[in-house]
Amino acid sequence: MKFLRGTFFLIIASHAFSTLCFAAHPLITDDAGTQGKGKYLFELNGQTGNETERSAEGSNTDTTAKERGTELRAALTYGVIDNVDVILTMPYQWKKTEVGDATVSDVSGVADISVEVKWRFFEKDGLSLAVKPGITLPAGDKDKDLGTGRATGTLYFITTKEIDPWAFHLNLGYKRNENTVDEREDIWHASLAGEYKVMKNLKLVANIGAERNTDKSSDTNPAFILGGFIYSMRENMDIDFGVKGGLNKAQADITYLAGIALRF
Repeated sequence: MKFLRGTFFLIIASHAFSTLCFAAHPLITDDAGTQGKGKYLFELNGQTGNETERSAEGSNTDTTAKERGTELRAALTYGVIDNVDVILTMPYQWKKTEVGDATVSDVSGVADISVEVKWRFFEKDGLSLAVKPGITLPAGDKDKDLGTGRATGTLYFITTKEIDPWAFHLNLGYKRNENTVDEREDIWHASLAGEYKVMKNLKLVANIGAERNTDKSSDTNPAFILGGFIYSMRENMDIDFGVKGGLNKAQADITYLAGIALRF
């Protein structure tokens, strides 16, 4: 039972690696770009992943715990002025946890909604700097592990450097994780991403990062590596695909990401 409890909480923690700092999908790391005054960006992104944990070698039991998680996320960005965006994001999640042949949890529903503001305050010679404060609203059911039960706040510092055909992005962030589910409250985030323009309509992307674990019982911080592409079908329409792998046991083993972005 000790293994089962520990595994369950570890798996739950592995899917807590999410931030308000959403980027050009499938990247986790955001860029310093904004939409421009009066312009909109609508994004519909999905991801599905799994995590498997087996009982320790030498244990009296041979038990496997599996969690499958899927998320569909809709986000609308509006350019208030040329260098300031407002972003509203609503996620819907499905989570299923199995221990051995038994299903111990099978839930779905709206998760916590987020509102962010991105301000690009510097831009020169391909270097852009931005800050991105945000909050989450406790719309998700905390008893189903779909929310924290309280509003949370975040602040990110974003750096972008463009050296055609390359672009690099760095995010450093802090989350005040107010909650009623006994998670850590002070969460840091650090991640780095790169883009390479293969041709006019196609970019290859890569991403690596880590974040402090929200699970108080673990000192292992979730870390990931990601690779994928962004393809511009039209000037105002992008599609993307990515694969994210966990670099340690606190992060989901593998997650597949896909999305579409429309500008108008």
